[in-house]
Amino acid sequence: MRTILNVIWLLFAGIWLALGYAVAGVICCVLIVTIPFGLASFRIAAYALWPFGRTVVRDPDAGVFSLIGNIIWCLVAGIWLAIGHIVTSVPLFLSVIGIPMGVANIKMVPVSLLPLGARIVDID
Repeated sequence: MRTILNVIWLLFAGIWLALGYAVAGVICCVLIVTIPFGLASFRIAAYALWPFGRTVVRDPDAGVFSLIGNIIWCLVAGIWLAIGHIVTSVPLFLSVIGIPMGVANIKMVPVSLLPLGARIVDID
């Protein structure tokens, strides 16, 4: 079932969302200081391509630099990516088959806002 949902997700939402994260990652990797943001963006792009069967786990040992970085990320790119998730979830919720994908989209909003200090792991 996960594979079917992932393929449908990839066609209707995953490619566009991953492209947004990849663009943000490339922009962040231009400057040396923002490379950690770029790497986090690329990790989330991979998650946005194939989300079912994986989840986000917060690292309790993330320090103050992670907090400061998340605030900067949220102001610069996180808001726009979160809006992208919400806008993409609306048409998915309107179709019966898209409801699980809409829920997955909403679950991605916190990691799009606060990517540093988060790990993407398999559910198994």
